[in-house]
Amino acid sequence: MTSLHAATSAQPRTSAQARADTAETAESRQIADQTGNARTPASAETRTYGADSSDSRQIADFGRGADAAAAPAPLSTLDLLEAEAIHVIREVVAEFERPVLLFSGGKDSVVVLHLATKAFAPGRVPFPVLHVDTGHNFPEVLAFRDETVERLGIRLEVARVQDYIDDGRLQERADGTRNPLQTVPLLDAIAAGRHDAVFGGARRDEDKARAKERIISLRDEFGQWDPRNQRPELWSLYNGRHTPGQHVRAFPISNWTELDVWRYIEREGIALPPLYFAHERDVYARDGMWRPVGEFSPPRENETVERRTVRYRTVGDMSCTGAVESDAADLAAIVAEVAVSTLTERGATRADDRLSEAAMEDRKKDGYF
Repeated sequence: MTSLHAATSAQPRTSAQARADTAETAESRQIADQTGNARTPASAETRTYGADSSDSRQIADFGRGADAAAAPAPLSTLDLLEAEAIHVIREVVAEFERPVLLFSGGKDSVVVLHLATKAFAPGRVPFPVLHVDTGHNFPEVLAFRDETVERLGIRLEVARVQDYIDDGRLQERADGTRNPLQTVPLLDAIAAGRHDAVFGGARRDEDKARAKERIISLRDEFGQWDPRNQRPELWSLYNGRHTPGQHVRAFPISNWTELDVWRYIEREGIALPPLYFAHERDVYARDGMWRPVGEFSPPRENETVERRTVRYRTVGDMSCTGAVESDAADLAAIVAEVAVSTLTERGATRADDRLSEAAMEDRKKDGYF
């Protein structure tokens, strides 16, 4: 007895069916030639489930073109870091009432400000910037600061250490550096502006104290940081809860390295103060660094002034920031130079971080950046 299936399959094929089979075969060849993969007709994608071919199931997804099946290009490291930083900036602006960005004109704060402009483009950055001016800043950096805020139409708040020295609230240090004196003016400016979130450009690779700190870091009613009392940040979830009088510091580029910063500056074409590029300057050697000759950093009697080609890896006060010998006059050369460096920029050029083994952590506990 012949089965119905056998009888049906044994029936002669019509001319219309033959033409349809020929068209399907031609379409399959065309798709295979275009994509390099044998595909089923009508751009169908076939997936096979199960290791045993005898038990496998096939599901065909019709209506998808060959281009739609191509996987998207993977994001680069810089793309991922940028996305994380913009996410942090937007989260802080959404959760807090009066954020502010610490902006010194240095490369890290410049990058954070650039990220903020991208986060809210085409609108303006929705918060002001704050600079604690020690009075010992490089004039080139102050000029760049003023030019940047004017170009972007951002309000600049300035807290001046000199005002505190003039009225007796602070006293000059014996070593002449004013960098550690920034804490009190900073905390007063935060309180006066009622800022509940303060963006900073600190990175974990700069110093072991900064490596301990969270991306969203709580400060108590006195602006102090407790490294033993920090909140977990699992799955990029940030806890910004705080009571009146407290505030948080937010570090969008905390996970970046110095090399990441320079590669990003090169990619984005970000403008910087000219101090970061190789230039000739009168310097003298002290503590393994080339210190600049100036009003706030005069050489001692036994120190010889030399004219050398140098650049700055980090920009702080003239009284505590050293230069490095370098002929890196453009961004590509700086990227190549930083890629082979074995010292962080703060370890190589900041005298204020050499005051003690825990100099940075002690200042952060008191309310420093």
